[in-house]
Amino acid sequence: MTMVHTAVRRALAAPCFAEDPNELVELGIAAEEAGFDGFFLWDHLMFANDGVGPPIVDPWLVLALIAARTRRIRIGTMITPVSRRRPAVLARQTTTLDLLSNGRLILGVGIGSPAQGDFGLFGDETDAVLRAEMLDEGLTVLDQLWSGERVDFHGRHYQVSGVTFSPRPVQRPRIPVWVGGTLPRRKPMSRAARWDGAVPITWADGRLSRPSTAEIAGVRDQVVAERGHSGGFDLAVWAEVAERPDEVAAELPGYAAAGATWWIETAKPEPGWLEGLRTRIAGRPTA
Repeated sequence: MTMVHTAVRRALAAPCFAEDPNELVELGIAAEEAGFDGFFLWDHLMFANDGVGPPIVDPWLVLALIAARTRRIRIGTMITPVSRRRPAVLARQTTTLDLLSNGRLILGVGIGSPAQGDFGLFGDETDAVLRAEMLDEGLTVLDQLWSGERVDFHGRHYQVSGVTFSPRPVQRPRIPVWVGGTLPRRKPMSRAARWDGAVPITWADGRLSRPSTAEIAGVRDQVVAERGHSGGFDLAVWAEVAERPDEVAAELPGYAAAGATWWIETAKPEPGWLEGLRTRIAGRPTA
């Protein structure tokens, strides 16, 4: 059994690096007006291991403003490291944003990086294995709290005793959860198979690179083998912002045949990235 999709949705992702959060709000609004299907923000506290990083704003507050000023575009974080957030608080935040957006939230999750800059400097867990455990437990708590049913959860990292949350999110059965992870590691994609989507990430020579159609097909096959079916699952291509949108459009059929359902172009956090993303939005998705 394989996943074959005739149309691939187009989205943009922006670093949460800005002096003025209104600039990111305007990007999200412009992305909807240009015809993009999604707009996502990175989720970092400190994008540097030495404690001196770029200016960073809170993505959740920015997304709330984007939700209030848009009507169609899907929004969310790519990705939120659940291990440095209290799952109960995250459940409230995500439910509120799903309500504000009338069911347009997608929650991207992972173990996060850099380990020292985003975790160690604040006294949070840096061990990747433990952060993965916290991610799994945290997602279980989230899913149960979103259900509106009584939750009793007693794990290694999190405890919930006799709690019922309301209101519930708009989306059923839950807010979609997409799991990000670096290829060729299989464990993150196995985790993704238990949820609603996968965002495989590839690197070459220390820089982000676009996964090949063969790599996307490999994730598709792994997910289908572990889920037993292909329904209700998204597979996103995570790539740098395209300099030639027409060339991307020409490649989409091949990625669709490999199982991709989304194409997300993310800006590189380099000087001029904000203006570059504005230029990309002006170029529109180009089909």
